[in-house]
Amino acid sequence: MPRLLALAVLALLAAGCGSQGRPIPTARAAPPQNAELNWLESYGRGDARIVFGVDRFQVLENGWRAEISLSNRTPVRYSVGDPRSSLSRQWGLMLFQSGDLRQLEQLNRAGELPPVRSAETFKPALPLVLEPDETWKGVIEARGALAAGSWLRIVFGALVPIGKAPRGFPEQLVWITDHAYQLEGG
Repeated sequence: MPRLLALAVLALLAAGCGSQGRPIPTARAAPPQNAELNWLESYGRGDARIVFGVDRFQVLENGWRAEISLSNRTPVRYSVGDPRSSLSRQWGLMLFQSGDLRQLEQLNRAGELPPVRSAETFKPALPLVLEPDETWKGVIEARGALAAGSWLRIVFGALVPIGKAPRGFPEQLVWITDHAYQLEGG
């Protein structure tokens, strides 16, 4: 009986009959849309920077697509897209309730970031290694609907230095864009 009671309580909470008395809003899929973003962000300083670009984002009938770039402006080679690596390479996007950068930072500190909606295709393929002064530019895509009204951020990573990391750099870099785009239709 306790298990049935617990399931009933969960069902009531999911239906919006919890202590706050507010129904959980039903998520609607964002309609097709095309956004010219022209975001350019970087990690590091001076002659030791990794530069992340997001030129365009599209919601398609059956998925999403982002035109992105990654530039290595450090003196170190970076492992980027080695499929044999046991390291999680989670390139894609994350959806948030707001575009507030403080929310991203707070969720990151608490270890409560939303899951990555991983890219399924890369055109052209990610390089195994991004050499110093080299740039990869391409399109990442995946199937699946995105919730209308949510805010998205693009995720790049993980980038791993081959050899010693530049001064002030982590041994593994995953970048979640500071910029955020609100999906239409919310």
